[in-house]
This record gives sequence, structure tokens and C-alpha cells, in this order.
Amino acid sequence: MFRPLRENGPALLVPAAWLVAAATVLGVVSPRALFVAHVVMSALIVAFVAASWRDMSSGVLLTWKLVILAGTPVTLAGVAGFLALGDSLGVLPDALLAVSLYGWALLPAAGFARTRDCVAAGARIYDLGAVCCVAGAVGVALAPSATWTAVALAVVGAGQTAGIFDATLRY
Repeated sequence: MFRPLRENGPALLVPAAWLVAAATVLGVVSPRALFVAHVVMSALIVAFVAASWRDMSSGVLLTWKLVILAGTPVTLAGVAGFLALGDSLGVLPDALLAVSLYGWALLPAAGFARTRDCVAAGARIYDLGAVCCVAGAVGVALAPSATWTAVALAVVGAGQTAGIFDATLRY
């Protein structure tokens, strides 16, 4: 039972994470709920990479293991930002939250670019995923309102969801 969950879980968790982030920006979900999601995601990320360590030792899977390893402290930066630990670290909590948001918007772009170079089929989906990651991150940075920030987050989420669904279904 654990293996199918490990193989298919990311295809559900990636869109859920971006949906919760966008809903928080729009005030539909509380910042506390996003904090809880960050804590849960931190635990799931560590558990996933630990359980998949040997399976992710070469090729594209190694690339994604490195993305996840780099993303772990990025996620923890978000947790620290929510806890306002940034004040005691000499860093504003918003800066830690920005590291988490932009880190997870952009880290997968590198994974998608590498994946595109290694697959025979579906390369355009990974191109789309990388473009959506970068475009969405730029959109968040330039967004004039919460609505436009949520739209930019939806762009990131759509691109990452397309890539993870393709990988889950095809490979």
C-alpha cells in the first residue's frame, strides 16, 4: 500500500499545495491552515525522499531527488517564517516565506528542464512546466493585487501539476 501512495501521492499533493497557497492569498484559507500545510509538507517531503532514496539514485529521478533535497530547507524556511523565528535570526518572517514560495516555484523548473532532456515522449509538457514555474514566479513578484498573485500561483501550480501527472501516468 505504501508504494502506490509514494508513487501517486505527489500528483495529488503538488496541486493541493498550490491551491492552498492561492486560497490563502485570497483569504479563503487562513494563514494558520497554510502553516499546518507547510509542517505536513515538510514531514511528507522528508519521508518521501527517505523512502525513495535508492529508487532515486540515477537519471531523472536523481535530478528530482536533488530538487527535493534542495526544497527541504526551502520548505523549512516557510515554517520558520510562519513561526516568526526570522525575528530571532535577524531575518524578517516575510523574507523566509518568500524563500519558500519562490524556491518551490522555481526549483521544479530545473527538474523539468532536466527531465525534458531525458525523455523520449512528453518533452513539451516539461517545457510547459518549466515556463509556468518561471512565469508564475515573475507574476507573483509583479502582481498588483491578491487576485493577480493567486492567478500567478495558479500558473505555477498548473505547470507543475501537468509535469507531475505526466510523469506519474507515463513513467
